[in-house]
Amino acid sequence: MPHLSYQYVFEAGPDPVAPPLLLLHGTGGTEHDLLRLGHSLSPGSALLSPRGDVSEGGALRFFARLAEGVFDPAEVTRRTHALADFILAATKQHELDPSKLIAVGFSNGANIAATLLQLRPETLGAGILLRSMVVLNQPAAAGSLLGRRALLLNGTVDPIVPPDHPPHLAELLRAGGAEVKVQLLQASHGLTPQDVTAAKAWLQT
Repeated sequence: MPHLSYQYVFEAGPDPVAPPLLLLHGTGGTEHDLLRLGHSLSPGSALLSPRGDVSEGGALRFFARLAEGVFDPAEVTRRTHALADFILAATKQHELDPSKLIAVGFSNGANIAATLLQLRPETLGAGILLRSMVVLNQPAAAGSLLGRRALLLNGTVDPIVPPDHPPHLAELLRAGGAEVKVQLLQASHGLTPQDVTAAKAWLQT
């Protein structure tokens, strides 16, 4: 299958009712980075965790950046479609329902989870976006995200994500009909135990 070009880890879920999780690591991460987080958030879930295929000085990412917070929309769009094609091929191969797939993305991984929702909503059922920012400043197509949910968890003292980005990203997703919750935590860019608590609570609602 040509679209299974990403290196990835797949772990079958012991609970067939638990939603499968798509784990998307941050800059410099690997396909193993978020496995523990996935187990913690939803112990019975299947886990699909691809490795970013873009290198920034040896640090793996899912799309490039021109500078801190500066992106090429055409490149982001191309990489988003490539990952979306992989997701559809991998969920078919591993017999997962993409409409129930929940993305759990951190930093760069959260950003491509957002662009997947904006550009390829058929690949995800929901998203937990940890420290996301606006990468593609375009609203989701009207009606494209009806029935889908997203949780944006951001830090109040994050030096990387501008404070106006989380509410703006929420509006871009709401334009497609998504139910979006923005939650600010007393945190910087790194993950905290409060992220896990908030994400678990959201998953159970």
